[in-house]
Amino acid sequence: MKVLTIISSKFKKPFFVVELLTKFTVISGTSSEELAKKLAKKLGANLLKSQLRIFPDGESKITLKGIPQKNKIIVIQSTYPPVDENLIQTLSLISKAKEYGTEVIAVIPYMGYARQDREFLPGEIITMKVVANLFKSVGTTRIIVVDIHSMLGLKYFNIKSENVSAVPDLVKYFSKLKLKNPLVVSPDRGGKERAKEFARLLNTEYIFLEKQRDRNTGKVKIKSTNFDEIVDRDLILVDDMISTGGSIIKATEFLKKQKCNKIFVACTHALLRNDAKEKIIKSGVTKIISTNTIPGKTSVVDISGTIAKAII
Repeated sequence: MKVLTIISSKFKKPFFVVELLTKFTVISGTSSEELAKKLAKKLGANLLKSQLRIFPDGESKITLKGIPQKNKIIVIQSTYPPVDENLIQTLSLISKAKEYGTEVIAVIPYMGYARQDREFLPGEIITMKVVANLFKSVGTTRIIVVDIHSMLGLKYFNIKSENVSAVPDLVKYFSKLKLKNPLVVSPDRGGKERAKEFARLLNTEYIFLEKQRDRNTGKVKIKSTNFDEIVDRDLILVDDMISTGGSIIKATEFLKKQKCNKIFVACTHALLRNDAKEKIIKSGVTKIISTNTIPGKTSVVDISGTIAKAII
């Protein structure tokens, strides 16, 4: 990185322009094309796209559309559904990038299998550990993820790894909204620290709900009692990811009974499988706000700047 001092007749004092020397080539997987484009622009890097073909038997054939010109290569691809397809494509891109570069940085904005980070029931396979080994085996030298579901999962990677938070970017979005005495809410105890940080940056308070999930059926119920501080306030339900929306819906139904005002949902990864979005809105949520780790209609918060800072 170099700094240029420019003196202009328009200004009495010199001002400074930071010029980022191009050090990277960014390779885009098909699941993160727009985010890759934004990231490459932030880094001043060359962008190479990839082409995907799915054969009748379900096999993926991925082709790199160009040759990387830099030794440091960034492969960016989220592994959201279809998880297995996107995962094998990511590993293939990293393997190809390793042929050209001395350093391959895998940026996985949404890391699939992160919830399978331990043996909850006897006989369960810790799939996150398997995935971590695969990333190392194809030549990944460093990995960056965004709000991984469990930090335990990241410990399985025997390479340099980093988790970055999308909370500051989400807070910037909500700080521009005209909210009525906002209160940040975590739908469960596990997300307490995330809600606490969100509330700190937004300069407000937070609470968390107590929920119970049946490991066999997956059903969720709220165990919390009444909260007086909820009455007539706008609430921001904060979570790392939303898949079917079951936890968010249960939390919303509970919070509505406490006579709150509007309820917003803020999450990093909006999977929103099947008709989850419609069910969440129907339960009483005013709006769902998510980042572009997973592209979609709710993905209005860009986290490319945060990823770029982590890379540099």
